[in-house]
Amino acid sequence: MGKKLRKPAALLLSLFLVIGLAACGGKDSNGGGNSAAGNGGESSGGKSKETTSILFWSPFSGADGPFMKKIVDKYNSSQDQYKVNFVIQPNGEYYKQLDVALSTAKERPDLMIMHVDNVPTYVDKDQLLPLDDIASASGISKEDYAEAPVEYSTIDGKWYTIPLDIHPVIMYYNKDLFEKAGINAPPTNRAEFEDAVAKLTDKDKGVYGYVLPTLWPQQFIFPSLVWQNGGELWDGSDVAYNSPEAVEMVSWMRSLVDQGYSPGNVQQDGENTLFLQGKNAIQFNGPWMKSQFDEAGLNYGVAPIPQIGNVKAAAYAGSHGFVIPKAVTDEAKLAGIGDFLKYVTDNSIEWAESGQALASKKMVESEEFQKLEVQSNIAKGFADVQFAPNVLNWGTISEPIWGELNNALLGKKDPQKAMDDAVAKSRQAMKN
Repeated sequence: MGKKLRKPAALLLSLFLVIGLAACGGKDSNGGGNSAAGNGGESSGGKSKETTSILFWSPFSGADGPFMKKIVDKYNSSQDQYKVNFVIQPNGEYYKQLDVALSTAKERPDLMIMHVDNVPTYVDKDQLLPLDDIASASGISKEDYAEAPVEYSTIDGKWYTIPLDIHPVIMYYNKDLFEKAGINAPPTNRAEFEDAVAKLTDKDKGVYGYVLPTLWPQQFIFPSLVWQNGGELWDGSDVAYNSPEAVEMVSWMRSLVDQGYSPGNVQQDGENTLFLQGKNAIQFNGPWMKSQFDEAGLNYGVAPIPQIGNVKAAAYAGSHGFVIPKAVTDEAKLAGIGDFLKYVTDNSIEWAESGQALASKKMVESEEFQKLEVQSNIAKGFADVQFAPNVLNWGTISEPIWGELNNALLGKKDPQKAMDDAVAKSRQAMKN
């Protein structure tokens, strides 16, 4: 069961930057292999044979890059028929460079990583190859992966992405502060959360139960709360984040400040700085924070984000997946790509060790993965993840949310007024 692309009226197609890009690491632009792709002769036992080279692009320019490179290196060492040349492009420039490569065919990759919510745009531009035949020939099926990214990337009955991971917003909590407050388990709903932050807050010592971010990562938090409360960001034909369900969640977040459980003017990354200092007991963020907390030696735990809304469990998520440019037609390359993707499906524990929860069911069920406390806990919440609305140019359409949400959370605007203004700006962007 797939999705059909939906376009707002009069919307001109343009490239958007995906929110989840922050999940791909830092700003370094270190390469991870050769950039040239071609066939090279090899001699084995006096017999010459050809090795098919595959150029593989990724945006993993942060700490996650070496983990993917390790997988590629192991694959290349496991056989001699194919050589995957792994290239890391700068995170912030990834889609700009990808557009140039796809449009000019200069140094065009044969295989590339794409965030799942970018897939509809590139399918609409007719630049991605459906993967159904390649998957079938390689012994891969949709049932091998978590349902959410497969469903999202199946468009008009065709499957475009082999999922690598899912990275939802999750809850990190300071175990030492929890123990001191007499809290034995992480909160799972609104009542438990409000009770916990009240017990955890000690303003005399500068300790807060939950430090409310007013900027990033609200791009993951706000949608999660709206969905939990029965609201939508997109109602099928129009933006919908000024609904009563959405406004209630904005008001609830601001109430944490009004009640003194959070400081009222948190700057970018302020909640994380206080978490690292042991002065913020809970924060909602992504799996990519794990390595930072490990390096800091924090005694922390991980759990699904509590169900604050009164309708359902939900967590906004991103997902990395493998896609193939439509222009790739070389049968040897396509066979090699299929072979590599099958290998990754069965041998990607290194990617989990980077902090990511894997989309491959076989890997999630493996003993190695289950030993990874953080990642295995994240995977338990896969059934509740949701991705950005399957709408072209969603990043540009939704951009006004974040400035107006910031105004509401800082107390500069009434929540309803802020969300009404965000909707008005989004509708104007849809006309341009």
